[in-house]
Amino acid sequence: MEKTTARNPSRFQLNVGNRGPGSITAVSPTPKPKLLDQVRQAIRTMLPAAVKEPLAKHLDLIRRQHQRDLERGLGRVALPNALERKYPNAGKEWGWQWVFPATSHFTDKITGERRRHHLHASVLQKAVKEAVRKAGIVKPASCHSFRHSFGTHLLEDGYDIRTVQELLGHKDVSTTIYTHVLNRGGKGVFSPADRL
Repeated sequence: MEKTTARNPSRFQLNVGNRGPGSITAVSPTPKPKLLDQVRQAIRTMLPAAVKEPLAKHLDLIRRQHQRDLERGLGRVALPNALERKYPNAGKEWGWQWVFPATSHFTDKITGERRRHHLHASVLQKAVKEAVRKAGIVKPASCHSFRHSFGTHLLEDGYDIRTVQELLGHKDVSTTIYTHVLNRGGKGVFSPADRL
């Protein structure tokens, strides 16, 4: 998979290919929007190579869940705007399904159909909170902490503040507040012994 660059973030697009269920085969200029939007939301910056295989396995499980839903007369998601009218069967297609679907169905108040929505953000937040507690970490930590950690580590590794700004989606560099990393003097360089 190609890396995205800060200058061209639109190239970060997954193509769920036909080399087996849930395979991630390429970077594509025309992804399925809901699938891509979820991956962007979940990762927010770039897809680490380390998650490619686990994500492919997860997508395989979700594809099988979707097939079971279809067999039971379910498996439809709500489509944005007028797409539901323009493409009446698109809501059943794999490419429109949620990457992280809810564990149960709900009844759409408008159509009366039973559908599956995305996993609620609070599920991930609770899981992170529990992991922090189990790890014995006493400092406050949340899902948002990962964004700050990501930005901090990029700056510590020598990436420039503008790149970090773009990767984090900040409109202005003033909202990318990492002065604790930048104000180390000597170009922010550490001795390699400091990492021991």
